[in-house]
Amino acid sequence: MTVQRLEVSATGPRCGGPAGPPAPDAHEVLARLLADVAHVDNVPLDSHFFHDLGADSLVMAHFCARVRKRPELPSVSMRDVYRHPTVRELCAALTATPPAPAPPVPETPEPLAPPEAGTARTPRAPTGTPRYVWCGAVQLLSFVGYACLLAFVIARGYDWIAAGTGLLDEYVRSVTFGAALLLVLCALPVLAKWLLIGRFKPRRFRVWSLVYVRFWLVKTLIRFSPLVLFAGSPLYPLCLRALGAHIGRGVTYLSRGLPVCADLLTIGDGTVVRKDSLISCYRAVDGVIETGPVTLGRDCVVSEATVLDIGSRLGDGSRLGHASSLHTGQRVPDGAHWHGSPAQPAEHPFPTVEPARCGTGRRATSGVLLLLTVLLAYVPVAVGLVEALLSRVLQNSAVVREAEVHLVGWAFYADLSVVTAVVFFGAVPVALVVLATVPRLLGRFVPPGRTYPLYGFRYAVHRAIVLITNRRALTRLFGDSTCIVHYLRWIGYDLSRVQQTGSNFGTVVKHESPFTTTVGTGTMVADGLSLMNADYSNTSFRLSPTSIGAHNFLGNRITYPSQGRTGDNCLLATKVMVPVDGPPRHDVGLLGSPCFEIPRSVLRDSAFDDLADGDALSARLAAKNRHNAATMLCHLFTGWLYFFCVTALFARAAALYPHWGAVVLAAANVLLLPFTVLYFVLVERVLTLRHRPEPLFCSIYDRRFWYRERYWKVPSDLHLHVLDGTPFKPLVWRMLGVRVGRRVFDDGCAFTERPMVAVGDACTLNAGSAVQCHSQEDGAFKSDRSEIGARCTLGVGALVHYGVTVGDDAELAADAFLMKGETVPEGARWTGNPARPVSGAHGGER
Repeated sequence: MTVQRLEVSATGPRCGGPAGPPAPDAHEVLARLLADVAHVDNVPLDSHFFHDLGADSLVMAHFCARVRKRPELPSVSMRDVYRHPTVRELCAALTATPPAPAPPVPETPEPLAPPEAGTARTPRAPTGTPRYVWCGAVQLLSFVGYACLLAFVIARGYDWIAAGTGLLDEYVRSVTFGAALLLVLCALPVLAKWLLIGRFKPRRFRVWSLVYVRFWLVKTLIRFSPLVLFAGSPLYPLCLRALGAHIGRGVTYLSRGLPVCADLLTIGDGTVVRKDSLISCYRAVDGVIETGPVTLGRDCVVSEATVLDIGSRLGDGSRLGHASSLHTGQRVPDGAHWHGSPAQPAEHPFPTVEPARCGTGRRATSGVLLLLTVLLAYVPVAVGLVEALLSRVLQNSAVVREAEVHLVGWAFYADLSVVTAVVFFGAVPVALVVLATVPRLLGRFVPPGRTYPLYGFRYAVHRAIVLITNRRALTRLFGDSTCIVHYLRWIGYDLSRVQQTGSNFGTVVKHESPFTTTVGTGTMVADGLSLMNADYSNTSFRLSPTSIGAHNFLGNRITYPSQGRTGDNCLLATKVMVPVDGPPRHDVGLLGSPCFEIPRSVLRDSAFDDLADGDALSARLAAKNRHNAATMLCHLFTGWLYFFCVTALFARAAALYPHWGAVVLAAANVLLLPFTVLYFVLVERVLTLRHRPEPLFCSIYDRRFWYRERYWKVPSDLHLHVLDGTPFKPLVWRMLGVRVGRRVFDDGCAFTERPMVAVGDACTLNAGSAVQCHSQEDGAFKSDRSEIGARCTLGVGALVHYGVTVGDDAELAADAFLMKGETVPEGARWTGNPARPVSGAHGGER
């Protein structure tokens, strides 16, 4: 696709040539538009948008949308508004220099492959309903076949283990069967890939086609493969090579996401790929899957929370900063340091970790020891535990004699409810005891500030601390409540003197070392914070103190590095790239990637400041604590009830196994997924029966906000990822309240407030994308509806905020952040963080 640059003159848009200055009365036109949007009588040319007029980002987004509708005016983005916050400055900046394209993306990327018949991106050939239904039927049969096959294999294995003559014999059999099962589960996606696909090549094919069904089957097996358990180990590059990737020597791959089209991935010697990086070597655009190469040279570093689109390349010795992305056609020169979304040259080089001795022998020894630990400890415990539970059920004489009678009586289920309750609820205090002791003992072996070689004893201890202390179930339980600060302190965080708000941290907080994390007093974190407490090279790692200043507010999806240069009283907006160079930032807001300064707060967000201290705070906080306690109990109860139902399902299957064989286990396996989906759909529907998510602007001490927190915490949506890329995912979205059109392709999108989202027909939603219909800044909460038009595309890792309207046939590029209140015109292509038109003029039509 070739993107044509549109530029404007005083008489209107024109192609080519330098942009002319705005019309003579452009100041007055802009002032009138802003006055109309901000609902004021007049706007002086030198009045500050935020400080003097009291505008906020939502108002200014509407202003930018109104300007883009006027052909005689240059296109204005939110970045322009923040950098030139008066009408006079804004008009002068647009007059002084022609509007350059928003991102440094080549306008004519290298062709990936000639499109196949019927896959041209414009005009679009519609996919008919019969093909859509046929694809779903094949995917359903594939799931049923896999579940049945797994049940028969496990049944035969447990029969063989149970035939052991003693404890030692059963242990040896458990190790043997567990090793064989692990080998089969790891080899299955590799075999399926080579049998069904062969080698991936750059190509395009339409979704819901026969080619897509083969692609989906391989993709699903890869994404749910046990191979991801070896991320960060020397075995992981071997797994990538088995899938067809071209991996050099000494590669360290810390991200758990396996590339689907691995044949198109090339990684040179000594390269490091850090966690939460998205490198899939494919994307979906306008109902078409496009596969393409991603090339990383020798001695590269790809930092956290990055997205590498197809057709991108890093040169030898180059660096890509955190919260950044490379788009199709972008090439980072050898030795260069780039950051941002889309990436651009950084002003200063990124800090590095000095190397250590880490040769082939150390890597081989580490891999062998890890494999032996898995096979001799983890696998027999997991297999033996399940086998023991099944054996106890089968050896129960009453159940064996009259299984059908006892499994429908109340006594059996009463006993089972007690057992499952003890196991489920007792796991919480046991986990807390383990978290308070084991990581602290292990942490003594890895003091911060020193450089250690990879794949040694200290690296194994470090990885164990990461695994043990990042318990998502506990942060979800305690998050958005007063308990979260006590939990984080319990596992090792230094939170200074806590100013309790009841929402100090959200439900997703992760780190690499809790013992090197410091958060200043009065700081609040919305959700999705990831702390980079460790720095890596291809041979070494080092733990570094990571400190967040006092009285900060951190938005959603923020990755905070140990070298972060922010101090006190900062606002870090959603998806911001925290700066790692320059002077420390104080008393400002930061937005975008790379970041730029914005006002720390606006008049609208101070509307509830009177509730933030004094007697009003004490009374509201006490009420919020009571409500949050009820929410946590509700979350635990629904989790236990699901655990009880699943246990009862498999207990019945195990009791009937002597009579019916593996057929009942296969039936239980097949029923598990639909039961899980329907259960959590029912939980969510009951939860929203009286308190349905609606547009809202209120304090965090408003009861309506507390119900929204309950809505986020109690239902679970993790099971939905099993349905990614199938026609069943949009069906479940409809059951949850999303207004979804026909034949929507969802490869892994997330909706935080389902009833507030509308998605048009034939939309394409990529993996890692999200539509978030809310925002919190300090003590104020705001939410509104968002609407995605027909045939739109949300790129990999893209985020759409609240109050957004995306026109038909529009496209949001990879890792883009579409800010609140934005309006994307029909057929436009927007990119960047914050998102803006590609061409820099009037929508960026394709």
